[in-house]
Amino acid sequence: MGKRIFDLFFATLGLILTFPLFLIIALAIKIESKGSVFFRHKRVGHHGIPFQMYKFRTMVKDAASIGPAVTYHRDPRITRVGHLLRCTKLDELPQLINVWKGEMSFVGLRPETDNYTKYYTEEQRKVLSAKPGITGPAQIAWRNEAELIRNVENVDEFYIQHIMPKKLILDLEYVQSPMSVWRDLHYILATLKVLLTEVFVR
Repeated sequence: MGKRIFDLFFATLGLILTFPLFLIIALAIKIESKGSVFFRHKRVGHHGIPFQMYKFRTMVKDAASIGPAVTYHRDPRITRVGHLLRCTKLDELPQLINVWKGEMSFVGLRPETDNYTKYYTEEQRKVLSAKPGITGPAQIAWRNEAELIRNVENVDEFYIQHIMPKKLILDLEYVQSPMSVWRDLHYILATLKVLLTEVFVR
């Protein structure tokens, strides 16, 4: 209950405070390329229930039909505005809507598509017992995931075999640890530290 109250309060506050920024980002996306301002993608959520996750669109229109589900180093589908949004993580601001609706939490597991969760082992599927989150241990540790995927013939296969299992180890550790608002605050502060040191100070 405490985690949900925390999520609802700060998601509401965040949506109110960032509304002007939402408008600026939406305008920049529309000016540069055709297509929707938001990117909606079906992800596997709590207890395996699918939901629509929101992001600001950072790629060209219909990018999913012309490439893999994950992005990779120098992915040509990413727009100039999209590159800036990804570097600053501002593309994930609309996920505040998912948190407000109760589909996600501020801290949790990175939600995957069913194209990937279908490869989970029985042990790995235990991660679905928790809500997905905007940030979390795997998101922080693998924040530069796209840069690691370079010169790969089959991006999806490489992700499934080499990256996804390592992320799931961290996610399982999170799920199996006692739930604590203080622990979640630790991950939120760690995320802010990463943004400040790797984006604004570099």
